[in-house]
Amino acid sequence: MRLAAFQFAVCGCLAQNIEVIKNAIEQASKNNVDLLVFPECALTGYPPRDMEKSEDIDVSAVKAAIEDLRTMADDLGIHVILGTIDQTQTEYYNRAYLLSPHEPIRWYDKRALYGWDEDNFTAGSEKGVYEIDGIKIGIRICFEVRFPEYFRELYVDDTDLDIVLFYDVADNEDENRYQMIRGHLITRAVENVTPVLSVNTIHPYQTAPTCFMNASGAVCQELPKNSEGMLIYDFEKQELNFGELGRKRYSDLLLNRKA
Repeated sequence: MRLAAFQFAVCGCLAQNIEVIKNAIEQASKNNVDLLVFPECALTGYPPRDMEKSEDIDVSAVKAAIEDLRTMADDLGIHVILGTIDQTQTEYYNRAYLLSPHEPIRWYDKRALYGWDEDNFTAGSEKGVYEIDGIKIGIRICFEVRFPEYFRELYVDDTDLDIVLFYDVADNEDENRYQMIRGHLITRAVENVTPVLSVNTIHPYQTAPTCFMNASGAVCQELPKNSEGMLIYDFEKQELNFGELGRKRYSDLLLNRKA
């Protein structure tokens, strides 16, 4: 499976974000990408950085944009994971949509809410596990990377690849935070013996990476921070090496599963 992650300066203008997203989908299609991933709230922007509160979005415009992008995914034969704010009845969610060619729309709603998230969203209830072309994928959003429990759930579900969408930025350069979150991602990959793909927005200063790391936490590819770009990585399920087999064996023992 050819993976891609596109980082860009997400903003509060829906039309501007849509234009960037569509151009990226076309670029990915030309590069024979199977699955393209965008940051958290890439379609709408994130409150209160890009709008005062989640209720400020135009829900009908968001739903129309999702349908438009779904048609594009159908036409180009590409899977897209896209962060957005969306509304169901009276509740607003920090949502990652999975748009797959000629399949029903699927989604994962962020569950770990704190601070701005808690002020603007309702916690989701989906497991966040989906199959794409024979690859089992787990989706998590931003703050959830801080908690091993959310990724242990994915281990129990035997995901082949875990994907994390971020909107994690600062008003000033913060290398310590960037390396801390990068370390969280490495740890999640190592402790669950599962490769991880992450993607983040870039403005004003990026504090989480857009990168791919393998099941031993080795960062195989990483985009320069604070610059728009697309990471492309050819992913294949790999046989576990000696260390990975050991971690899996003891993980299964701790979970009372047959190794």
